[in-house]
Amino acid sequence: MKLEHVNVTVPDAKATAAVLCDLFGWHIRWQGPAINDGFTVHVGTDDNYLALYSPGGDLSPAQNNYLQINGLNHVGLVVDDLDGMETRVKAAGYTPHNHADYEPGRRFYFDGPDGIEFELVSYD
Repeated sequence: MKLEHVNVTVPDAKATAAVLCDLFGWHIRWQGPAINDGFTVHVGTDDNYLALYSPGGDLSPAQNNYLQINGLNHVGLVVDDLDGMETRVKAAGYTPHNHADYEPGRRFYFDGPDGIEFELVSYD
């Protein structure tokens, strides 16, 4: 078994997908109409992806996800070049935080588009 995708609600699926494609080198796998007069974009790699869903109506801002049942705390991604990705994250206008070296790798977090927290980790 492997994880194929995670579905996240965002205000503008196309705009968020464009940022993630630029930042991570991903591509759009599929896009089209979705439930509640919404729109979904599947963005990622050939093996796994994020499904970015935008409903047709208004959204309410999320509270602290770490204190909410079923909250999305962060999306963890394994990268080959952690330092290079940190440079890209900063160049895109995001602020890395919570750096740590731990067995078996190194990591940092950043709050990306729409406030979605990402953890980037490298297992050198």
